[in-house]
Amino acid sequence: MDAVALTFDDGPYPSTTPALLAALGGVRATFFLWGEHAEAHPALVREIAAAGHVIGNHTWTHPRLTGLPAQVRDQEVRRTQDLLASLTGVRPVLFRPPYGDTDDAVAETVAAHGLTEVLWTVDTRDWAGASADEIVAAADGAEPGGVVLLHEGRPATVAAVPRILAALAARGLRPGLTRG
Repeated sequence: MDAVALTFDDGPYPSTTPALLAALGGVRATFFLWGEHAEAHPALVREIAAAGHVIGNHTWTHPRLTGLPAQVRDQEVRRTQDLLASLTGVRPVLFRPPYGDTDDAVAETVAAHGLTEVLWTVDTRDWAGASADEIVAAADGAEPGGVVLLHEGRPATVAAVPRILAALAARGLRPGLTRG
């Protein structure tokens, strides 16, 4: 059975993260957490980690990194690394740039923190207000070894997750973790 990584950006959110974790059940995924949100909701960060999910760095304020001075870009990554490590006891090894906005300078910053940059092969467009049906249809385009981009904070995403899991299983695919 081939794996497809399910990844969730921008959380945690008290309004949707608990329901998302319930929808995933025992299936493990990768959560790229927004530092400001993690600081505001530390118990949710710990809950994600305790459920066995991989936690990645998604910057502190979710900026477009390619337009930032090196020092500011470094602070965005460092501050989030430090917080997530202090909350979970594990230093993240994965990084997703907000908006997929990356270049050589971003790659250097990420590498300096021991992080591996992870983009995606399927964008479900849940961030643009896609319906649960549209999210499921987009995720159905995932191929073995693919990475599906999803977002916390979207009720349609939570509603789509059980259907995505069922569709993957029907295709002989299994959800897997994104690894650095």
